[in-house]
Amino acid sequence: MKLHDVRVHPSADNLAREDQLAYAIAEVAADPVAVTDEVTEMVINRMIDNAAVATASLTRGPAVAARAQALDHPHTPGSTVFGEAQETRVSPEWAAWANGVAVRELDYHDTFLAAEYSHPGDNIPPILAVAQQAGSNGKDLVRGIATGYEIQVDLVKAISLHAHKIDHVAHLGPSAAAGIGTLLGLDVETIFQAVGQALHTTTATRQSRKGEISTWKAHAPAFAGKMAVEAVDRAMRGQTSPTPIYEGEDGVIAWMLDGKDAHYEVPLPEKGEAKRAILDTYTKEHSAEYQAQAWIDMARKLHNEHPEVTADSVASIVIYTSHHTHYVIGSGANDPQKYDPKASRETLDHSVPFIFAVALQDGEWNHERSYAPERAGRPDTVKLWNNITTEEDPEWTRRYHSNDPAEKAFGGRVEITLTDGTRIVDEIAVADAHPLGARPFARKQYIEKFRTLADGVLEPAEIERFLELVQRLPELEPHELAGLTVTARPGLFTPETNPKGLF
Repeated sequence: MKLHDVRVHPSADNLAREDQLAYAIAEVAADPVAVTDEVTEMVINRMIDNAAVATASLTRGPAVAARAQALDHPHTPGSTVFGEAQETRVSPEWAAWANGVAVRELDYHDTFLAAEYSHPGDNIPPILAVAQQAGSNGKDLVRGIATGYEIQVDLVKAISLHAHKIDHVAHLGPSAAAGIGTLLGLDVETIFQAVGQALHTTTATRQSRKGEISTWKAHAPAFAGKMAVEAVDRAMRGQTSPTPIYEGEDGVIAWMLDGKDAHYEVPLPEKGEAKRAILDTYTKEHSAEYQAQAWIDMARKLHNEHPEVTADSVASIVIYTSHHTHYVIGSGANDPQKYDPKASRETLDHSVPFIFAVALQDGEWNHERSYAPERAGRPDTVKLWNNITTEEDPEWTRRYHSNDPAEKAFGGRVEITLTDGTRIVDEIAVADAHPLGARPFARKQYIEKFRTLADGVLEPAEIERFLELVQRLPELEPHELAGLTVTARPGLFTPETNPKGLF
């Protein structure tokens, strides 16, 4: 890897394109280096993972609305939409939108956490949509997805957005544009312009993940993917972007991030170096924010080992964890909504006190049952929930930011004090499904996740068709890429699930 030095430059410097981060990203995207077998296999895993979580969200409000919008933009040859027949085609930017919302809605797909947070699987919907529209083959698609993951992970490793209350999808616009550039075999200059436009149009505040979290949480990454598709289209037509988009004196870094004195070192692959960043990412066994994954596993363990821990026997539960977990999904956020039994699902899946309470009582986590309003409102759950707080522990914060994969951790220590004075202390570093966890996810687990979430939503034959096809991904011919979608069982969609808007 090569570290790309990034800082703010006054316009008088006339910073050469070759010295700009967006250009370096474009050079990586245009590099025709081969994709390794290991990366290819992980791309297939994440295609299965995305299809699984999208399938489970097909009848949820955000996915329904986004799909209805997409269906009002038919196009030929076009791109497919999750839930619809393969013959139903829409404009690729709208397919990226609808499929991106479906993938993101349940907060149930892959993650990468470093200086910033991300769900790199959000790159797949826009890249796949363009592949179907452009007549690309499976090998091209794998290459594009490998680039999307590489660029997003590299940006996330180096540049914090949340520290300045900028939403994490500001790294997704550039990465998806770069991935599409690789997919289509575009030249460096065109990708450079697309990356700049994609970044410029996808910077927004983190209010979408604060307080009462709205349905926009699912739409935000889909919007970034849609903008990436449109940015590539404009760049291919010769249109240019604000330059330098990162380093300019009125650019993103100067006014949205660390300011005129900022300095970042962004790791990017050397020319000829394979794009392997997808291997650093990890998926979710449970439908909840990633920092809650380990705590669900801990709560399930305590449920089995300590039946004496009940709402009536607990005096307090304190979770000692990283800065991010405490301030984003813990009591350190100072969001009263995180303790509100009537809060939205989007809010509850960002409340580790709620999640820990339910998992501790039930010994399981289910993407529907665990969030049901009657479940959140149960008096004994509310009592337990209100006795759970979080605190930042400097050591767990250090481990969260460690660059050593063997040390990097997303868990912490829990201390339970019972009303009789008994103390129960335990700790967990990573989720069970993490590559270093108790039960790491492999192809078998990705397939099981898909089958579980598709049960009752897809016909059995459709489940098998998709799994057979996607596992041949690098061999697929252009006409076969239309099959990289799922069609809902007859009767799943009703006229009521097709809301009308302007179109």
